[in-house]
Amino acid sequence: MRLNDRVAIITGAGRGIGRAIALAYAREGASMTLAARSGGELEETARLAQELGAETHVVPTDVTNQAEVDAMVRQTLDRFSKIDILVNNAGIGGPVGLLQDNDVAEWINTIQVNVVGTFLCCRAVLPVMIAQDRGKIVNLAGAGATGAWRNTTAYCTSKVAVVRLTENIWLELDGKNVQVNSLGPGSIDTQMWVELRDGAERVGDQDLFELGKRVTSGGGASIDRAADLAVFLASDDSGKLSGRLINAVADDFENLAPRIPEIMASDAFILRKVGLD
Repeated sequence: MRLNDRVAIITGAGRGIGRAIALAYAREGASMTLAARSGGELEETARLAQELGAETHVVPTDVTNQAEVDAMVRQTLDRFSKIDILVNNAGIGGPVGLLQDNDVAEWINTIQVNVVGTFLCCRAVLPVMIAQDRGKIVNLAGAGATGAWRNTTAYCTSKVAVVRLTENIWLELDGKNVQVNSLGPGSIDTQMWVELRDGAERVGDQDLFELGKRVTSGGGASIDRAADLAVFLASDDSGKLSGRLINAVADDFENLAPRIPEIMASDAFILRKVGLD
Protein backbone atom coordinates (compact mmCIF):
# COMPACT_ATOMS: atom_id res chain seq x y z
CA MET A 1 0.00 0.00 0.00
CA ARG A 2 1.41 3.36 -1.07
CA LEU A 3 0.51 5.27 2.12
CA ASN A 4 1.14 2.58 4.70
CA ASP A 5 2.15 4.03 8.09
CA ARG A 6 1.54 7.59 6.85
CA VAL A 7 -0.52 10.14 8.78
CA ALA A 8 -2.62 12.64 6.86
CA ILE A 9 -4.69 15.69 7.71
CA ILE A 10 -7.55 16.22 5.26
CA THR A 11 -9.65 19.39 5.47
CA GLY A 12 -13.11 19.57 3.99
CA ALA A 13 -13.28 15.82 4.60
CA GLY A 14 -16.99 15.61 5.37
CA ARG A 15 -18.21 15.10 1.82
CA GLY A 16 -17.41 15.35 -1.86
CA ILE A 17 -13.78 15.38 -2.95
CA GLY A 18 -12.51 15.45 0.63
CA ARG A 19 -14.38 12.27 1.50
CA ALA A 20 -13.21 10.58 -1.70
CA ILE A 21 -9.59 11.43 -0.88
CA ALA A 22 -10.00 10.17 2.69
CA LEU A 23 -11.33 6.82 1.47
CA ALA A 24 -8.61 6.52 -1.15
CA TYR A 25 -6.00 7.18 1.55
CA ALA A 26 -7.66 4.61 3.79
CA ARG A 27 -7.39 1.98 1.05
CA GLU A 28 -3.69 2.81 0.74
CA GLY A 29 -3.01 2.32 4.45
CA ALA A 30 -2.98 5.86 5.83
CA SER A 31 -4.20 7.00 9.24
CA MET A 32 -5.83 10.41 9.23
CA THR A 33 -7.28 13.40 10.96
CA LEU A 34 -10.52 14.45 9.29
CA ALA A 35 -11.39 18.13 9.56
CA ALA A 36 -14.36 20.24 8.49
CA ARG A 37 -17.00 22.43 10.08
CA SER A 38 -19.66 19.72 9.72
CA GLY A 39 -19.18 17.21 12.55
CA GLY A 40 -21.95 14.84 11.47
CA GLU A 41 -20.59 14.44 7.95
CA LEU A 42 -17.08 13.95 9.32
CA GLU A 43 -18.28 11.09 11.50
CA GLU A 44 -19.74 9.36 8.44
CA THR A 45 -16.47 9.76 6.54
CA ALA A 46 -14.64 8.36 9.57
CA ARG A 47 -16.97 5.38 9.71
CA LEU A 48 -16.42 4.60 6.03
CA ALA A 49 -12.64 4.96 6.38
CA GLN A 50 -12.60 2.72 9.44
CA GLU A 51 -14.46 0.05 7.49
CA LEU A 52 -11.47 0.09 5.13
CA GLY A 53 -9.11 -0.42 8.05
CA ALA A 54 -7.98 3.16 8.67
CA GLU A 55 -7.44 4.74 12.05
CA THR A 56 -9.19 8.11 12.09
CA HIS A 57 -9.44 11.15 14.32
CA VAL A 58 -12.30 13.61 13.81
CA VAL A 59 -11.62 17.28 14.61
CA PRO A 60 -14.38 19.73 13.66
CA THR A 61 -12.42 22.76 12.48
CA ASP A 62 -13.03 26.13 10.88
CA VAL A 63 -9.93 26.55 8.71
CA THR A 64 -10.30 30.34 8.79
CA ASN A 65 -9.74 30.31 12.56
CA GLN A 66 -6.05 30.17 13.47
CA ALA A 67 -6.65 28.88 16.98
CA GLU A 68 -8.80 26.00 15.69
CA VAL A 69 -6.26 25.10 12.99
CA ASP A 70 -3.40 25.09 15.50
CA ALA A 71 -5.48 22.95 17.87
CA MET A 72 -6.22 20.47 15.05
CA VAL A 73 -2.51 20.09 14.38
CA ARG A 74 -1.74 19.63 18.09
CA GLN A 75 -4.45 16.99 18.41
CA THR A 76 -3.08 15.15 15.38
CA LEU A 77 0.40 15.08 16.90
CA ASP A 78 -1.00 13.96 20.24
CA ARG A 79 -2.86 11.12 18.53
CA PHE A 80 -0.37 10.01 15.86
CA SER A 81 2.98 11.64 16.83
CA LYS A 82 3.67 12.84 13.28
CA ILE A 83 2.12 14.41 10.20
CA ASP A 84 3.23 13.11 6.80
CA ILE A 85 0.53 14.57 4.55
CA LEU A 86 -1.65 17.68 4.52
CA VAL A 87 -4.53 17.94 2.04
CA ASN A 88 -6.02 21.44 1.90
CA ASN A 89 -9.37 20.58 0.38
CA ALA A 90 -11.75 22.85 2.31
CA GLY A 91 -13.25 25.32 -0.13
CA ILE A 92 -16.38 27.10 -1.31
CA GLY A 93 -17.62 28.49 -4.62
CA GLY A 94 -18.56 31.90 -3.29
CA PRO A 95 -21.01 34.43 -4.68
CA VAL A 96 -22.17 34.19 -8.30
CA GLY A 97 -22.80 37.39 -10.21
CA LEU A 98 -21.09 40.53 -11.42
CA LEU A 99 -18.34 41.76 -9.11
CA GLN A 100 -20.15 45.00 -8.31
CA ASP A 101 -23.27 43.04 -7.37
CA ASN A 102 -21.53 40.54 -5.10
CA ASP A 103 -22.18 40.64 -1.39
CA VAL A 104 -18.95 41.97 0.09
CA ALA A 105 -18.99 39.66 3.12
CA GLU A 106 -19.55 36.58 0.91
CA TRP A 107 -16.72 37.61 -1.43
CA ILE A 108 -14.28 38.11 1.43
CA ASN A 109 -15.38 34.86 3.09
CA THR A 110 -14.50 32.96 -0.11
CA ILE A 111 -10.95 34.29 0.08
CA GLN A 112 -10.85 33.50 3.79
CA VAL A 113 -11.86 29.86 3.33
CA ASN A 114 -10.05 29.05 0.09
CA VAL A 115 -6.84 31.04 0.52
CA VAL A 116 -6.42 32.03 4.17
CA GLY A 117 -7.52 28.57 5.29
CA THR A 118 -4.88 26.98 3.07
CA PHE A 119 -2.27 29.42 4.39
CA LEU A 120 -3.14 28.76 8.04
CA CYS A 121 -3.00 24.97 7.63
CA CYS A 122 0.31 25.12 5.77
CA ARG A 123 1.71 27.52 8.37
CA ALA A 124 0.76 25.17 11.21
CA VAL A 125 2.02 21.97 9.58
CA LEU A 126 5.22 23.06 7.84
CA PRO A 127 7.37 23.31 11.01
CA VAL A 128 6.37 19.74 11.88
CA MET A 129 7.24 18.41 8.44
CA ILE A 130 10.53 20.29 8.29
CA ALA A 131 11.54 19.01 11.73
CA GLN A 132 10.79 15.40 10.77
CA ASP A 133 12.51 15.91 7.38
CA ARG A 134 9.52 14.55 5.48
CA GLY A 135 6.18 15.81 4.22
CA LYS A 136 3.75 16.16 1.34
CA ILE A 137 1.23 18.99 0.98
CA VAL A 138 -1.60 18.84 -1.56
CA ASN A 139 -3.51 22.08 -2.17
CA LEU A 140 -6.78 21.83 -4.07
CA ALA A 141 -6.93 24.25 -6.98
CA GLY A 142 -9.77 24.42 -9.49
CA ALA A 143 -10.73 25.42 -13.01
CA GLY A 144 -10.62 29.05 -11.92
CA ALA A 145 -6.87 28.78 -11.46
CA THR A 146 -6.06 28.61 -15.16
CA GLY A 147 -9.06 30.29 -16.78
CA ALA A 148 -11.30 33.23 -16.00
CA TRP A 149 -15.06 32.69 -15.73
CA ARG A 150 -17.65 35.43 -15.71
CA ASN A 151 -19.63 35.90 -12.50
CA THR A 152 -17.20 33.96 -10.29
CA THR A 153 -14.57 36.54 -9.37
CA ALA A 154 -14.15 35.39 -5.76
CA TYR A 155 -13.76 31.73 -6.65
CA CYS A 156 -11.37 32.26 -9.57
CA THR A 157 -9.29 34.78 -7.64
CA SER A 158 -8.99 32.40 -4.70
CA LYS A 159 -7.95 29.41 -6.76
CA VAL A 160 -5.23 31.17 -8.74
CA ALA A 161 -3.97 32.50 -5.39
CA VAL A 162 -3.75 28.94 -4.04
CA VAL A 163 -1.62 27.91 -7.01
CA ARG A 164 0.74 30.85 -6.62
CA LEU A 165 0.91 30.25 -2.86
CA THR A 166 1.93 26.67 -3.63
CA GLU A 167 4.72 27.87 -5.91
CA ASN A 168 5.99 30.32 -3.30
CA ILE A 169 6.05 27.65 -0.59
CA TRP A 170 7.99 25.38 -2.93
CA LEU A 171 10.67 28.04 -3.36
CA GLU A 172 10.86 28.59 0.40
CA LEU A 173 11.30 24.86 0.96
CA ASP A 174 14.47 24.68 -1.13
CA GLY A 175 16.80 22.14 0.45
CA LYS A 176 14.04 20.60 2.57
CA ASN A 177 12.50 17.16 2.06
CA VAL A 178 8.97 18.56 1.94
CA GLN A 179 7.01 18.76 -1.32
CA VAL A 180 3.95 20.89 -2.03
CA ASN A 181 1.77 20.70 -5.13
CA SER A 182 -1.59 21.94 -6.38
CA LEU A 183 -4.22 19.47 -7.53
CA GLY A 184 -6.72 20.45 -10.19
CA PRO A 185 -9.62 18.01 -9.73
CA GLY A 186 -11.72 19.04 -12.72
CA SER A 187 -15.40 19.98 -12.53
CA ILE A 188 -16.89 17.30 -10.29
CA ASP A 189 -20.50 16.82 -9.19
CA THR A 190 -20.32 18.23 -5.65
CA GLN A 191 -22.43 20.55 -3.54
CA MET A 192 -20.27 23.46 -4.70
CA TRP A 193 -21.25 22.84 -8.31
CA VAL A 194 -24.92 22.61 -7.38
CA GLU A 195 -24.60 26.06 -5.82
CA LEU A 196 -22.68 27.46 -8.81
CA ARG A 197 -25.29 26.04 -11.21
CA ASP A 198 -28.19 27.53 -9.26
CA GLY A 199 -26.39 30.84 -8.88
CA ALA A 200 -25.70 30.98 -12.61
CA GLU A 201 -29.36 30.40 -13.37
CA ARG A 202 -30.34 33.16 -10.94
CA VAL A 203 -28.09 35.76 -12.59
CA GLY A 204 -28.77 34.62 -16.16
CA ASP A 205 -25.29 33.26 -16.99
CA GLN A 206 -26.36 30.66 -19.52
CA ASP A 207 -22.88 29.30 -20.23
CA LEU A 208 -22.10 28.65 -16.57
CA PHE A 209 -25.59 27.30 -16.00
CA GLU A 210 -25.28 24.81 -18.87
CA LEU A 211 -21.87 23.72 -17.60
CA GLY A 212 -23.30 23.30 -14.12
CA LYS A 213 -26.20 21.23 -15.44
CA ARG A 214 -23.81 18.97 -17.30
CA VAL A 215 -21.52 18.54 -14.30
CA THR A 216 -24.39 17.78 -11.91
CA SER A 217 -26.12 15.41 -14.35
CA GLY A 218 -23.36 12.85 -14.75
CA GLY A 219 -21.18 14.71 -17.23
CA GLY A 220 -18.56 15.99 -14.79
CA ALA A 221 -15.03 14.84 -14.11
CA SER A 222 -14.28 11.65 -12.19
CA ILE A 223 -14.06 12.08 -8.43
CA ASP A 224 -12.14 8.80 -8.21
CA ARG A 225 -9.47 10.07 -10.60
CA ALA A 226 -9.06 13.21 -8.48
CA ALA A 227 -8.63 11.01 -5.41
CA ASP A 228 -6.10 8.85 -7.26
CA LEU A 229 -4.09 11.97 -8.08
CA ALA A 230 -4.20 12.95 -4.40
CA VAL A 231 -2.71 9.54 -3.57
CA PHE A 232 0.04 10.00 -6.16
CA LEU A 233 0.97 13.45 -4.84
CA ALA A 234 1.03 12.20 -1.24
CA SER A 235 3.05 9.06 -1.94
CA ASP A 236 6.69 8.34 -2.71
CA ASP A 237 5.61 7.88 -6.34
CA SER A 238 5.69 11.68 -6.75
CA GLY A 239 9.29 11.86 -5.56
CA LYS A 240 10.70 15.39 -5.59
CA LEU A 241 7.87 16.82 -7.67
CA SER A 242 7.02 20.16 -6.06
CA GLY A 243 5.55 23.56 -6.81
CA ARG A 244 3.48 22.19 -9.67
CA LEU A 245 -0.18 22.24 -10.67
CA ILE A 246 -1.25 18.78 -11.79
CA ASN A 247 -4.70 18.30 -13.28
CA ALA A 248 -6.63 15.07 -12.80
CA VAL A 249 -8.40 15.47 -16.14
CA ALA A 250 -5.75 16.89 -18.46
CA ASP A 251 -2.52 15.38 -17.15
CA ASP A 252 -1.24 11.80 -17.45
CA PHE A 253 -0.06 11.75 -13.86
CA GLU A 254 0.23 7.96 -13.75
CA ASN A 255 3.25 8.26 -16.06
CA LEU A 256 4.85 11.41 -14.64
CA ALA A 257 7.30 9.74 -12.24
CA PRO A 258 10.10 9.04 -14.77
CA ARG A 259 9.90 12.64 -16.00
CA ILE A 260 10.02 14.39 -12.62
CA PRO A 261 13.70 15.47 -12.97
CA GLU A 262 12.87 16.95 -16.39
CA ILE A 263 9.76 18.66 -15.01
CA MET A 264 11.64 20.16 -12.06
CA ALA A 265 14.32 21.55 -14.39
CA SER A 266 11.67 23.37 -16.44
CA ASP A 267 8.66 25.66 -16.16
CA ALA A 268 6.28 22.77 -16.81
CA PHE A 269 3.05 22.70 -14.79
CA ILE A 270 3.51 26.17 -13.25
CA LEU A 271 1.76 29.49 -13.88
CA ARG A 272 3.68 31.71 -16.29
CA LYS A 273 2.82 34.55 -18.66
CA VAL A 274 2.81 33.50 -22.30
CA GLY A 275 3.98 36.15 -24.78
CA LEU A 276 3.46 36.44 -28.51
CA ASP A 277 6.80 34.89 -29.43
